[in-house]
Amino acid sequence: MEKTFKFGKKIINISNLEKILYPDKGYRKKNIVNYYQKIAPTILPHIKKRPLNMHRAPDGLNGETFYQQEAPDYFPEWIERINIAKKEGGSINHVLCNNRETLLYLAGQAALTLHIWLSREDCIQKPDKLLFDLDPPPGKSFHMVKKGAVYINEYFKSLAVKTFVMTTGSKGLHIVVPLKPEYGFGVVRDAAKKISKRLVNQFPEIFTIEKSKEKRGNRIFLDYLRNSYGQTSICPYCLRILPIAPVATPIHWEELKKPSLNAQSYHLGNIFNRLGQKKDPWQHIHRHSVDLAKIPID
Repeated sequence: MEKTFKFGKKIINISNLEKILYPDKGYRKKNIVNYYQKIAPTILPHIKKRPLNMHRAPDGLNGETFYQQEAPDYFPEWIERINIAKKEGGSINHVLCNNRETLLYLAGQAALTLHIWLSREDCIQKPDKLLFDLDPPPGKSFHMVKKGAVYINEYFKSLAVKTFVMTTGSKGLHIVVPLKPEYGFGVVRDAAKKISKRLVNQFPEIFTIEKSKEKRGNRIFLDYLRNSYGQTSICPYCLRILPIAPVATPIHWEELKKPSLNAQSYHLGNIFNRLGQKKDPWQHIHRHSVDLAKIPID
């Protein structure tokens, strides 16, 4: 079964629409394409102009999955790309998803999950987000992650800085401080490290920045290293390659009070019910961008 989408002179033919990609839920490629077609107006503001790292599952969750940074040669010429230098030398042609047709094409290629840079193409060396990835210890309830997130939010509130929170669709939460893109990745990463250390000192029983899993104990790992050049984070409203097709979902801070909330609370089966009742909490995130130099860190 094949379906054709037309966008002006652009034509997208998507084949194998009946192929099952999420066997536990019975979701087929057509369900995934329909999802990204419907979510496009909500997801595009978060993904536009940001280089991508694609997580692909051509044969579904029961087949091989892989990450792909380089835009393949067979991708249509109309799909925008950006050539970015690698730290170790050379460069990579990353995909830019700036419109619905690109989003649908990627869905047709079984790029189920899209991870995005923390910077945009017009200012690639200077991130416009400071990100904290809260990775829970194995076996601990999500309540601990929610508690840690509240501590971080309260810390930034004391500095008059607005933060935004999102369930990752996997195990934890992401907390983002929107930044004015005025400083390089090294400066932003160092700031994230200093803030993380302060949080660890203030809440040593809750947080750790130990890279070794053996040394983390029963504490939340504050992954500040995602604020480095070339690192990515899950794009809001993307599906995850996990059995129930969970969706990375921005939420309001007060929603952390819900006992039932977890990292996979929102998924392909209920995300549009949510969006029908609540607007995207990150819709105007960059209206609250701050100057990193004005955040008292030291």
